[in-house]
Amino acid sequence: MFFRPFVFFYMKRVLRECDFDEQQLNKINALAEAVSLTVQTASILYGRGIDTPEKVNSYLNAGKQHFISPFKMQGMRAACSLIKRARDEEWAVAVYGDYDADGICSVTIMRAALKAYGIDPVVFVPERKNGYGLSCEALDEIFDEYNPQLIITVDCGISNAEEVAYIQECGAEVIVTDHHELPEVLPDCICVNPKFNDSYPYDNLCGAGVAFKVGCALNGSGFYSYADIAAIATVADSVPLTGENRDIVTEGLKIINRNPRKCYAGFLGKNGDTATSQTIAFGIAPKINAAGRMGDAFSALRLFTSEDDAEIYDLTVKLSAYNIERQKHCDELYASAKQKLAQKGDFGRVIMLWDEDWNSGFVGIVAARLAEEYCRPALLFVKNGGCLKGSARSVEEVNIFEALKACSQYILEFGGHSQAAGVNVSEENFPVLENALNEYIGETYKDVLFVPTVHISGEEKGKLSVRTAKELERLEPFGVGNKRPLFAFDAEECSVRPLKALSPHINIKSGNAEFLYFSGIKQSTVLESPMPKRLIFEYNVSYFRGKEYVKGLVRDIVYTPESTALAGEAVCENNLLNVTYPEVKCSVKMVSHGKAQEIIDGEGVYGTAFLVNNYKTLKFFSNIEKFGCELFAPSAKSFNSVLILSPRHDVDLSAYSRIVWLDNPIKVTLSALEGREVIVCNEHDGYVPLRAISSGREKLLEIFRWVSQNFSRFVGTSCEEAAHSCEYPFEKLDMLFALKVFEELSLITFTGGALSVYKGVKTELTKSQLYRFINQLG
Repeated sequence: MFFRPFVFFYMKRVLRECDFDEQQLNKINALAEAVSLTVQTASILYGRGIDTPEKVNSYLNAGKQHFISPFKMQGMRAACSLIKRARDEEWAVAVYGDYDADGICSVTIMRAALKAYGIDPVVFVPERKNGYGLSCEALDEIFDEYNPQLIITVDCGISNAEEVAYIQECGAEVIVTDHHELPEVLPDCICVNPKFNDSYPYDNLCGAGVAFKVGCALNGSGFYSYADIAAIATVADSVPLTGENRDIVTEGLKIINRNPRKCYAGFLGKNGDTATSQTIAFGIAPKINAAGRMGDAFSALRLFTSEDDAEIYDLTVKLSAYNIERQKHCDELYASAKQKLAQKGDFGRVIMLWDEDWNSGFVGIVAARLAEEYCRPALLFVKNGGCLKGSARSVEEVNIFEALKACSQYILEFGGHSQAAGVNVSEENFPVLENALNEYIGETYKDVLFVPTVHISGEEKGKLSVRTAKELERLEPFGVGNKRPLFAFDAEECSVRPLKALSPHINIKSGNAEFLYFSGIKQSTVLESPMPKRLIFEYNVSYFRGKEYVKGLVRDIVYTPESTALAGEAVCENNLLNVTYPEVKCSVKMVSHGKAQEIIDGEGVYGTAFLVNNYKTLKFFSNIEKFGCELFAPSAKSFNSVLILSPRHDVDLSAYSRIVWLDNPIKVTLSALEGREVIVCNEHDGYVPLRAISSGREKLLEIFRWVSQNFSRFVGTSCEEAAHSCEYPFEKLDMLFALKVFEELSLITFTGGALSVYKGVKTELTKSQLYRFINQLG
């Protein structure tokens, strides 16, 4: 029977961003020549719709010169007219915002715009416990203390028609500035929102972006100096970094790098590196958001509006501490959500979970993490009385706002945009909404969209180009809608070495190409094996002693369809290492081959992990190819049922409600199976390949003598690293086995990245559990 390698159906797909026909390639070549770029860079721009020299020049020279006239936005002239009246008649004015980074920056910008225009407003942001948007309770507080004649909302209000009417009943005028999707019922007041079908050509501004445009309308180009605050909000709110957003962030980064404000300078660090959109995303935005999530949004607002150096320092420290605490709480909530997912088992196109003990300030962050991890929208809720209040986060391909809108009959209230939304639902309607969303998303979107996909901009061969790397730097700022380009590099056997002793980070060399892989030490065996694999990487330019160096930063490893059949040595090594770990306590249910085949035939899309130690076992099963075949661990945690060849000891199987081992592992050592039920097919032996190990006493003595004479040639901090660190006249599997036995018997140790050998030690091979286990295999 001819046994073909499996096609990888459910693993991460690798797709080019665009495939070009001959006519398009001719246009790309002409474009590259016209703008003096490599064809590689020109093809990336062309594929992203930047397909003329004029568009390329505008894109590569983003900034304030491309800002759109704010008066093209519907409601802008009316808003400016009313603000002018408020100034001239000396009205009391209040600015009402939101508690997240976009809201804080929006309030900061609007306050600065009004002060520059001659109005000194009071500013207000609710705390998260008060809920998103306008609330009558908060409005009563504002009226009692300030009695404003004009309230301007920023980053909220478009879904608050009733609350706007309440403000008007209290005798004040209202201007709503917002960027969220338009509801069916709009507030009966002046509304400024780029989502209106007007002459404004760009509709993806964040809340602070809209406030920034109001500031420019009131004060002219002199207000461009607040582009830095708008840039922070734009990146923080994950709106697309295209069009005018790209211009705002580019201009804002110039200010951040040239003359940063004190309110965020403390978050930039002291290494002197040039700030990028990533600096904002990971260094500034989380600290601002942390204040609101910890129930103290006012501290973030105070930081951005204070002029006192001592207070700014104290608040910077405070928000940084909040962020550390926030990370801890998010990790705990994430672990709780993962546990609920594992208990829940199979599910459809959406993740929906709730818990009355969760903190509403963190569910959005965890929902985003789960959405990315499992490649589908995630909605997490906190029980508050009889109502479940939650946050929805989606994947790029699924518009969660439209999905919620289609199921709105089961929802108390919701609002947001395509990738994120707030939603409240009654407890009794929770399962109804879950079913409705699953049905809507299943009917609206193709199945393939829920298979994790890596989009690459091209394939590279040979040495990585310095020119390409430098050109790609010009495509900054990167973010939503303008992702950092990824490339694929096809490799076989690679040279691997840690960055330094005991480091989990590794340098990789394949031919003339060099790569850096953070936390990649676990993949050393795969990388050093001759099996084909694709390194998914991004270009990185570093400088050392005045010279430029280009390395690829590895983001993923994807196997080719031929990898599984050629991974024999790596699989055997992993199987050997697995048996060196203690056996875990689990409930083993033995089944026949026929029963295992029934499970395969009846299995749907989600929830089951099929495990196999011996690749040749698969030839006895039919229909198994529908699950693909992954090496050592799932390449994506998407809940899609999967077949894993030689699961690694630390493999994460929490995404799967059922575990089926297709060949008897004899000894179950996977930590993920502690306390779980494992279905095992007892008619196939999973450790047949390990029977080929030369475990005789004479062979081990021969290897020990050779190691004793050549121990200085071994480097590494473990037996597996040492077994790959030098050439020797033995099979690699035999050497690894011998080293593990010697280590168990204290004949060798690893100290400071070096191998030490202890000669003359009297011991018996039978004292080694590994030795006894392999010999028992017979």
